[in-house]
Amino acid sequence: MPKASARHILVDTREQCEQLKAQIESGADFAELAKEYSNCPSGGQGGDLGEFGKGMMVKEFDDVVFSAELNKVQGPVQTQFGYHLIEVTSRND
Repeated sequence: MPKASARHILVDTREQCEQLKAQIESGADFAELAKEYSNCPSGGQGGDLGEFGKGMMVKEFDDVVFSAELNKVQGPVQTQFGYHLIEVTSRND
């Protein structure tokens, strides 16, 4: 079964998500921004979701995690929870 590890930042608006992505691309620390801005409890761990299997997350999230380039911030990705920035840190297919 394919597994991946990822971290994410969850916010309410596309605009805020895009602003945070721009900050990361300018050198801001992903984990620090997750701690400060993420609406997900994982924000306290810098957005780290640990390892999970395919199908354990909502489809939109899963689609990105199991296809995106590793260690590159993806998003905004919209789900029913809000807007995510996602960074896949490892994956075994």
